Amino acid sequence: MKIGCPTEIKPQEFRVGLTPNAAQEAIAHGHEVIVQAGAGVGAGFEDADYTAAGATIIDTAKEIFASADMIVKVKEPQAGERKMLREGQLLFTYLHLAPDPDQTHDLLASGCTAIAYETVTDRNGGLPLLAPMSEVAGRLAPQVGAWTLQKANGGRGVLMGGVPGVGPAKVMVIGGGVVGTHAARIAAGMGADVTVLDRSLPRMRYLDDIYGGTFKTAYASAGNTIELARQADMIIGAVLIPGAAAPKLISRAQLSELKPGAALVDVAIDQGGCFETSKATTHQDPVYEVDGIMHYCVANMPGAVARTSTIALGNATMPFMLALADKGWKQACADDPHLKAGLNVHAGKLTYAAVGEALGIDSITADQAIAG
Repeated sequence: MKIGCPTEIKPQEFRVGLTPNAAQEAIAHGHEVIVQAGAGVGAGFEDADYTAAGATIIDTAKEIFASADMIVKVKEPQAGERKMLREGQLLFTYLHLAPDPDQTHDLLASGCTAIAYETVTDRNGGLPLLAPMSEVAGRLAPQVGAWTLQKANGGRGVLMGGVPGVGPAKVMVIGGGVVGTHAARIAAGMGADVTVLDRSLPRMRYLDDIYGGTFKTAYASAGNTIELARQADMIIGAVLIPGAAAPKLISRAQLSELKPGAALVDVAIDQGGCFETSKATTHQDPVYEVDGIMHYCVANMPGAVARTSTIALGNATMPFMLALADKGWKQACADDPHLKAGLNVHAGKLTYAAVGEALGIDSITADQAIAG
């Protein structure tokens, strides 16, 4: 199979879909790898690193899309890239289709087969290709939230750890999954007073057993959520429903009940965001204010630490990428139900029910797509 890796073109996206190590592995399996010139520079990989691994450097994305059997990326294809996709081509990347009807319709129109990193599962019910970026985003969230809280950036002017005689910032983390756990650990490590909200009692028991002395837990009822939100200096939204739009947990009307200058960090923005007033921002212009509340809603947070993120993502995606290249997508998905869960689009049909429900589009099952 000819595997193509174009340069990411989303604003301030410095990651790359293939590391030189992943390219070397694919070539060792008998595949051809083509990489756009400069694709890895933002993550610290030079073209020479790819050629040393056996890959071929190609000048333009147009040539990559025109000749590759499989396109491996990081972020969802942008409008110009979607026009270059073709029938029968395989796309393997993050998609986040539920809040993005334009991308969904373009992918359906292209006739390509698209497998989304964020809906591939594992035997424990986890999301192994989302997890490494969730870990990165979770660990970044208190860091960027602390910056947002600084008075010069519009925040309350509160220091995360406080100082002797002055209490620390109160941080509320909504969601106790991978993002929330990592966010809570880092926020607590910065000296903040941290509470994690979740609806799963087994998850809260686990967090309390492991981190009981580090941060607190609370049940995420509507009443508890707003009561704790009123006290918070920073609220980190870390709620995920796999493949579906994120639930809105704090409304526009409730912003007036929060402390002026409080920081909202929405890590769920890729899935539409979990605050009603969230809208995607970029690293270049990350923060905006609504009703006196500061919002940090960068849609590709891990891109800020592109080298760490690229290597972590490459470690996770490589086995799946090799299976798709070695067997073809149909056989690879038939052999692995967890990879099959990543199938979102095939030949003009939606193959992921949660996306169909979010966008009002009929879907077929992945098994129907494979059988067809």
